[in-house]
Order: sequence, then structure tokens, then C-alpha cells
Amino acid sequence: MESIYLDHAATTPVHPKVIEAMLPVTQEVYGNPSSVHQFGRKARRILDQARRTAAKSIGANEKEIVFTSGGTEADNLAIIGTAMANKEKGKHIITTNVEHHATLHAAEYLESTGFEVTYLPVDETGSVRVQDVKEALREDTILVSIMMVNNETGIMQPIEEVADLLKDHQAAFHSDIVQAYGLIEIDVQELAVDLLAVSGHKINGPKGVGFLYVREGTTLASLQHGGEQERKRRAGTENVPAVKGMEEAIMIILENRDAYREKYRSFKEQFLNTLTEESVNYTVNGSEDKCMESIVNISFPGTNVETMLTNFDLSGVAASSGSACTAGSVEPSHVLSAMYGKGDARTVNSIRFSFGLANTEENVKEAARKVSQIVHRLSE
Repeated sequence: MESIYLDHAATTPVHPKVIEAMLPVTQEVYGNPSSVHQFGRKARRILDQARRTAAKSIGANEKEIVFTSGGTEADNLAIIGTAMANKEKGKHIITTNVEHHATLHAAEYLESTGFEVTYLPVDETGSVRVQDVKEALREDTILVSIMMVNNETGIMQPIEEVADLLKDHQAAFHSDIVQAYGLIEIDVQELAVDLLAVSGHKINGPKGVGFLYVREGTTLASLQHGGEQERKRRAGTENVPAVKGMEEAIMIILENRDAYREKYRSFKEQFLNTLTEESVNYTVNGSEDKCMESIVNISFPGTNVETMLTNFDLSGVAASSGSACTAGSVEPSHVLSAMYGKGDARTVNSIRFSFGLANTEENVKEAARKVSQIVHRLSE
């Protein structure tokens, strides 16, 4: 039985060229990039080149790139670091109910230390309303954090409009772009966002590495204490092999961005068409017009997440859900609860399928047929 991976929004397979790029660095470049001798300088050159590549990918200056251990650390550094550095200006923060937990839990931590957080709702399409952001803004607002693409639904948020709204306000604007990076063209010279979080393992790079873009002039308190790496913004010896791998992944995905988007759009269309052909009762959660090509979140009436995921896995299909599954119980998706209300059946009968390099037209169709058979059986 062929296993079919439809969970690229969770993590992606490492591209073979990324492994090729990392291997010699792992074997030969063992110097500390902070050391002044030739071994350290060799590592530093790799780090500097990767920083330039990361910066160029979003139109930034290399000095604005901070390497991190991934998207979660980048989000935490952006949110908590900005709040701590600007608390004399105010203690009000705005975010949404559908953010990744790396953002929500950071906001909750800040609440426990005396900050006030406004959690904005979304409509049934999964989008935050710019008017709600405007109405929530106060003189003491110091940070607004809204993700670019939701990790559960793939819904794209109105980042450009919010950025324009904040141009004349003191608040810094942070966006988690983990699901968007590499597929949506981003130029920080045109997009007035101050902080952007990126993860390497979502773009066919290695796990344990990412970066945070920090616009020049944005004040940020370091969360780690130790050395003076990353211009004193993130202490700790950089993971040079992983940074090299992420650089290779960045170059690959940017070179193939348009082709990937078209391929994933085709995969999603084929998947949904096959479900329809198999007479499956389903609805797509969120606005299809505002959804990334690589993600689709589907409600299957008359089923539940835990049973479906178990059966999918046994049939060789890997997918996931925003619901936290434990033995005998399911915690409803916080994203779908924000969209449809707590208690709505869609919060516990929906599955996320996400497409990527592990897919072909054939295995996407085969996965859809297997899913169809299982849904028919479970909903009888």
C-alpha cells in the first residue's frame, strides 16, 4: 500500500538539493561563526550569504534578518520582544482569534504580565474585518499581529489593508507568514509590515530553523540572554548547516513559485472534483476565493475528526485537523469555532488537506478515492 502525504501545512519533505547543500557544511564547516579564525570565518561566510538570500527574498536589507529556531520562536520574539521594548508607550495589543498558537500563547503570556490584548473575531469566510482593526486601535496600542495565511483553512487575511491603516500609528505590525512564504510574493518595500516570521521546514527545508524580519527602526527586546549573535537580538550559536539548508530551500521555492502555485491549485481541484464524482457529502470551510492553493479544509457531515484521521492513516492517507485529538475526546478547532461559533458540527468534523512536493496527480486522486470510501462508510 502506497502512503500518500497530504499534510504539507504541518511540515514538508526536505528537498534533495537541500540535503546536498547541507551535507558538506555538516561535515566540513564546524567552526563557530563568531570565532575570528579561519574556521569561524568560513562558517560566517555561509551565514552571511544565507542572510542576504533571505533578505532578498522579501526585498529587505540583510541587517533586518534574524535567524531563529523556526516560526514559533520568530513569532515569540516578534510579539513578546516588541511588547517588552515598547511597554512605556502603552500595553495594548491587537490580534485575532484564528492565529497560530505560537501567536495566541505569546499573547496570553503577555496578558499574564499586565498587557491588555484584544482578540478580533473573523467572519464565516475566515477573514478579519479591517474595520474591526480600525475600531480596536487605541492611542496605547503598541502591536498588531495578524497572520498572512491561516494554517488550518488557508484563508488569506487583508494584510495590505491593515498595513495601510497602521502607517500613521505607533503600533508595530507583525505577521506570521509561515504558510504564505515562498508562494505569495512579498516585498517589504511596498508592504508596510514591521515584523515577519518564517519557518524553514514549511518550504522543504530542515526543521529547527527560521527567520524573523525586523524592519530597521523597530525596537525589539531580546528574549534570550547570552552572546551577542544576530546583532544582539537572538543569543546563541547559529545552526549553520540548517541555515544553509534553508537558504537552498528559499532559492528553490522562489525559482518555482508560480509553477508550484499552479500545480497545487490543480491538485486541490482534482481532489475536490474526485470527492464530487464519488458523491461525497462535503463543504469547504472558508472562502474559496481567498484561499491558498496549497490548503483546503473540508467538513464531512455525520463524521468526527478522530475516527476519520485514524481511518485515513490506516488506509495510507496522511491528513490533519485543527482539533486536538486525545483518547476518547476531541477538542474543537479554535479557528473553525471562531468562524462558525462554538458547538457548530464543523468544528469537530473537518479535516485539513494540504498539498506539496510529495504529491502527484495520481496520488492526489487516489487519496481522494480512499477518503471518499471512508467517509461513505463512517457517515452511514
